[in-house]
Amino acid sequence: MDTHRSPVFYAWLSVLTSVITIGLKFGAWWLTGSVGLLSDAIESLVNLAAALVALWTLSYVSHGADDDHHFGHEKAEYFSSGIEGGLIFVAAVSIIATAIPGLINPQPLQQLGLGFALSIIAAGANALCGWFLLQGARAHRSITLEADARHLLSDVWTTVGVLVAVLLVPVTGWWRLDPLVAIAVALQILWTGSVLIKRSFDGLMDKSIPVDELARVIAVLETIKSHGGDYHALRTRRAGRKHFVDVHILLPGTMSIQEGHDLVQSLESTIMRELPMVEVLTHLEPLEDVRSWDDPKQPLAGH
Repeated sequence: MDTHRSPVFYAWLSVLTSVITIGLKFGAWWLTGSVGLLSDAIESLVNLAAALVALWTLSYVSHGADDDHHFGHEKAEYFSSGIEGGLIFVAAVSIIATAIPGLINPQPLQQLGLGFALSIIAAGANALCGWFLLQGARAHRSITLEADARHLLSDVWTTVGVLVAVLLVPVTGWWRLDPLVAIAVALQILWTGSVLIKRSFDGLMDKSIPVDELARVIAVLETIKSHGGDYHALRTRRAGRKHFVDVHILLPGTMSIQEGHDLVQSLESTIMRELPMVEVLTHLEPLEDVRSWDDPKQPLAGH
């Protein structure tokens, strides 16, 4: 994975791409007069706003833990993706408002050739940038970069759909097809926005780590049984690219403090090797003490 480039690098790349595509898409709309292409250009403004928010967020997150934020600033990424989802809703409403006059009073399109060329270049730029951002998101486990990448990639398909529809307008002579496509674009990006907002809400509510990652944590914890121990009260949560694991480890009372410490430290190290960017907090308890099994909170996994 490409980890030698920082998340901030990818955010700057997204900002630069958004600026370029804004010029291209508004140029395409100005040449053709297409409401569909205008809707595509309006969405590119949202891309720029989202990229700027992502840039600020990732710069803030990169500061790491401090005296006031002992667990770091990773949760700020959820605010970023939530803001992007909200901006998408604003763009969708703007697109629909722009398309309605075209439905009432449809207008013929002009200079489609050059307008198409500009839109295709813009779509190519978004596709390339979206692909790079997705690689960065996977390498750094960043929901902010992933949200930005998926928005750009969905924008590519939006542009393709608009271009196909605009091409059909002069062929069919049905001029209202252009504003109808713009409204379809608005509905499509509303779905994208709702998904981003849901993911932001889940993150802010300390949703547990993915099921496959939880299974890997449990597989490591199960090895404690071969040493005569056990575990319970396993809890997990996400905070941006960082994940947290909290678990109680029960060991025989005959085991020395040093032996218990070494065993627990080995478990923690193994989990952190299995899942990069995870913090593990363990609580060591005597296996024979019935009070060790008391837990007023409902665990996510364990015994």
